[in-house]
Amino acid sequence: MRPILMKGHERPLTFLKYNRDGDLLFSCAKDHNPTVWFADNGERLGTYRGHNGAVWCCDVSRDSARLITGSADQTAKLWNVQTGQQLFTFNFDSPARAVDFSVGDKLAVITTDPFMDVTSAIHVKRIASEPEDQVGESALILKGPQGRINRAVWGPLNRTIISAGEDAVIRIWDSETGKLLKENDPEVGHKKTITSLAKSVDGSHFLTGSLDKSAKLWDTRTLTLIKTYVTERPVNAVAMSPLCDHVVLGGGQDASMVTTTDHRSGKFEAKFYDKILQEEIGGVKGHFGPINALAFNPDGKSFSSGGEDGYVRLHHFDSDYFNIKI
Repeated sequence: MRPILMKGHERPLTFLKYNRDGDLLFSCAKDHNPTVWFADNGERLGTYRGHNGAVWCCDVSRDSARLITGSADQTAKLWNVQTGQQLFTFNFDSPARAVDFSVGDKLAVITTDPFMDVTSAIHVKRIASEPEDQVGESALILKGPQGRINRAVWGPLNRTIISAGEDAVIRIWDSETGKLLKENDPEVGHKKTITSLAKSVDGSHFLTGSLDKSAKLWDTRTLTLIKTYVTERPVNAVAMSPLCDHVVLGGGQDASMVTTTDHRSGKFEAKFYDKILQEEIGGVKGHFGPINALAFNPDGKSFSSGGEDGYVRLHHFDSDYFNIKI
């Protein structure tokens, strides 16, 4: 399994996202320019220029026509995927962190960071089908969580919004009324910042990764803990295979600690775990810095990782991967 090395970013990667067809891969980094690549051979298709700060997150619509990005320049932008043209800019009073299109792409959830005396918030925006009809007003603003909200995603049928972040609590909100419906049981929850959240294909469960060196699998409806995967290092990114019962965790030390380790060896690996048995089944080494982003191709036959080293590594699985037996 030889990785394809994709070098297009000057700065650390923050997020990776495949489109639904699995033929395009979108990457966000701290260098202001989200980039789109061909997912089969890693060829760069183009960049989306217009942000003025690190880009933290992106999402692409179901028909691959629209891209939404959230950035530290206190905006979230809508783009035309094909032409790279900016369609609309949502302005906020603090950096935009997580973005997620709803099922049907009529709504988007955007989280904003605490900044000066502004608290963190979750904004729901209506997304117009025609760019000229787009308005900037929020349909709903949710507040309450302390610290950054690192991820917010839509629950089943867009009825709920699931959020997680620095206060290590997973919350489920009613997306109509904005009411807080559930919080996870602190006894079994994460002990430190939740860095990442990935939903299963059918939306019935989701995976969270945390700086407490673990990842946890949760039931979406009841918010009960199903599984816990323990590692030796903080988890910055998680992904779930749509094909096999595998979860992948990526991480490494905090960026400020990296100089204390041996950088030559490409030691930072994406670890694969059996989803059911919670056992480690393998790892993919290669990054020269912590892994900040992971994504599976929707067909489950390849995955990509993005690191602090500015590279995206695209891995097409060999046939023996699909026959791993424990």
